[in-house]
Amino acid sequence: MAEPEFTATGVRIGKRLRSLTRAGQVRISGGRLELLTSYGSEIDSAPVQAVRASRPWFAPEDRALADLNGNRYLLTLGDHDPAPGEPGPPAARRFIEAVRKAAGRRR
Repeated sequence: MAEPEFTATGVRIGKRLRSLTRAGQVRISGGRLELLTSYGSEIDSAPVQAVRASRPWFAPEDRALADLNGNRYLLTLGDHDPAPGEPGPPAARRFIEAVRKAAGRRR
């Protein structure tokens, strides 16, 4: 199995006003974006070419939006990248860049 291109753990994943998990995982691997619960079960997944990632307006720096299969998810990642070797989710900006890079898109 190939090494994931992007992985974030400890991510709060919500859909509209409902929280789906407070310690989920976001992974980009093999051209797919996967949203997983803290137990590893899949919430949703889609090819990265079909995913739209952006920052919500008027929201803290640690938030990102991901549109997958017609559903919009609010991801709460870290507000800054953790130090090397330290646990914690990477910044939302890195997630958005990783989606664009995996999909072969520029800004």
